[in-house]
Amino acid sequence: MFGEMVRGERRRLGLSQEELAERTGIGVRSIGKLEAGRIANPRPATVRKLADAFGLTGDERNRFCSAATTTAVPDPPTQPAPPRAATPAQLPADVARFAGRADHLDRLTAALDGAADRHPAAVVISAIAGTAGIGKTTLAVHWAHRVRHRFPDGQLYVNLRGFHPSGAVMDPAQAIRSMLEALDVPRQRIPADLDAQAALYRSELAGRRMLVVLDNARDAEQVRPLLPGAPGCFVLVTSRSQLTSLVAVEGAQPLTLDLLTAGEARELLASRLGADRLAAEPEAAEELVTRCARLPLALAIVAARAATNPGFPLRAIADDLRGLDGLADEDPTGDIRAVFSWSVATLSPATARMFRLVGLHAGPDFSAAAAASLAAVTPTAVRPMLAELARANLIMEAVPGRYTLHDLLRAYAAELAADEEPADERHAARQRMFDHYLHTAHAADRLIDTHRDASVLPEPATGVTPEPLDDHQQALTWFATEQPVLLNAVRHAAASGFDGHAWLLARTLAEFLDRRGHWRDSVETQHVALAAAERLGDLPRQADSHRVLARAHTRLGEFDDAHTHYAHALAAFDAAGDRTGQAHTHNSIADVCERQNRYQDALDHARKALDLHRGLGHRRGEAAALNAVGWYQAQLGDHRPALSSCEEALRLLEELGDRYGQAATLDSLGYVYDRLGTYDRALTCYADSLTVFRDLGDRYWEATLLTRIGETRRAMGDTGAAKENLRHALTILDDLAHPDAEQVRVSLQKLDG
Repeated sequence: MFGEMVRGERRRLGLSQEELAERTGIGVRSIGKLEAGRIANPRPATVRKLADAFGLTGDERNRFCSAATTTAVPDPPTQPAPPRAATPAQLPADVARFAGRADHLDRLTAALDGAADRHPAAVVISAIAGTAGIGKTTLAVHWAHRVRHRFPDGQLYVNLRGFHPSGAVMDPAQAIRSMLEALDVPRQRIPADLDAQAALYRSELAGRRMLVVLDNARDAEQVRPLLPGAPGCFVLVTSRSQLTSLVAVEGAQPLTLDLLTAGEARELLASRLGADRLAAEPEAAEELVTRCARLPLALAIVAARAATNPGFPLRAIADDLRGLDGLADEDPTGDIRAVFSWSVATLSPATARMFRLVGLHAGPDFSAAAAASLAAVTPTAVRPMLAELARANLIMEAVPGRYTLHDLLRAYAAELAADEEPADERHAARQRMFDHYLHTAHAADRLIDTHRDASVLPEPATGVTPEPLDDHQQALTWFATEQPVLLNAVRHAAASGFDGHAWLLARTLAEFLDRRGHWRDSVETQHVALAAAERLGDLPRQADSHRVLARAHTRLGEFDDAHTHYAHALAAFDAAGDRTGQAHTHNSIADVCERQNRYQDALDHARKALDLHRGLGHRRGEAAALNAVGWYQAQLGDHRPALSSCEEALRLLEELGDRYGQAATLDSLGYVYDRLGTYDRALTCYADSLTVFRDLGDRYWEATLLTRIGETRRAMGDTGAAKENLRHALTILDDLAHPDAEQVRVSLQKLDG
């Protein structure tokens, strides 16, 4: 039994037999024999050396010594028992109703459980980082209370005041002195020199199992002197900074806190206010969660206000939370603005300005290039600023190269910008932001649709660096990444007086939204664009917005709305004397008529478009109209004239190098060949068309071609292949929430039946 106790204590401390031998002066072979149980009744001096090396005191020491022999081995009566070491218990009070963070608690416990196995000869450090008010201290203290029984030698806690309202950051020497005093080290024994203090501190902790909580650290340099030197201790550090060098050099295990999940936020409110009160006003409770941005401090402030006013409806409290004023408090530690300000105060002047300007960004996230344009600095110069903001947890690099911040921090940054940036600079920064997205989006749009009539943009403002895009795929990727930002930018531009930018941004986004099937987004942005064009008194832009709106309504099967907007578009183009716009609109009206099975009306509008384009010498428009004429001729059963019209259109499009137009015309030819019973040629045309539309990223047309291929294969008797094509088409249409999905579903049911 004694041998097992020796082995257990040695492993607890993470010592090898050689290290234990060096500490005690007992030979390695003798330690091995002791652990194997081959030495009966070891000498009392040997037992005492082992007990001292293991740091055993009091009852633990007595049990250890008693196990060494059938009779206890007492200390010589001439030597008094060593004084009992101090057992500090400095943890602050635990939160009475802790909520959420289950995964983070488990990760901290896993780090403690695996400490001896992964780091047998090292102090284990966990570094909790996160933005102001995210709940770092609450988590650290709560977890420390859960595991304090595993540290029989005590728990040390010190608030390093790294981000204190007074700005008085605690000096490491002051922190060490306070911890040495907690360990009952007489003041006269504490040296004045920091290095000597740190050495004494490490000596006092050697051989002890102790939890050390270093709260609110400013940086790694403040923490390093406070780290124990021998295994057995667990150090928990919290900081608004990322403490990257502590992770890199000391091997600290990082744990970054993000906002609570919506469920955790509701759990926090319920723990403070009671589940019944939340259940009585579920919509108001959800609004509280949203307006607090799921930030624990904000939720705690709101919960305290609701708890101290039990008669107040949650709806009244939620309505009072518009902006940061609803989260103000006389106590700086409970005031959102004050808490945020302590982090901002640590920034360099250039980075502090960057943070203020981020408050003007449309959100929800941004690239380094966009930040550079916003601040009128080079992309090279902006990266250190963003890195500093990320280290301070004022922004978060959610994915490499993209940054975000929660709504309350964004609102605070916007307030700082309003207070500290002159109005003309705020206006200039917004213009640079809109110019950045407009000029990059315009370049991307040209790569997606190379043959649309070219438009010329005004030069970007000084300091704007649009992002370089080299090809069609890069353009699609950029649009997909920036889509939420661009949608916000359209709304933000209109709301802040940049009507020209609002219209142009919406127009450059329109083709991408149409090809990706985001027609509801297209309707929303074009309504904003239309209102902007009306404020500008710009008839051609109003007409164009009506036409794009009508196209989106057509895709959604909302034909009455489509006809209304097309009528407005024709009237506006006519008033503006724009015959090209009229021609495009007639071609688009034909599409709506076809979807309503009004094929003769569709053919009439297509022929009007053809005549107008030919009269203007607009060859691409002529080719598109020729294809439309052929398609509607085919719908009316005039297959030979249809074939002639489509083949003429294809020749013209090949001369122009218009891939999108060629793909649409190949679809028409495939349909004509299918109706003529020439299925192999139909499948070849469809396959060629499908390849182009997939490459162009047009999901609706991809689904349309798959449907046509499926129907042709069904006519050829290849039911299995037909089902596969139709299922693939249905998956895309369901994903787009397109009304065509129901027709494909019916076709599949017929094949299955």
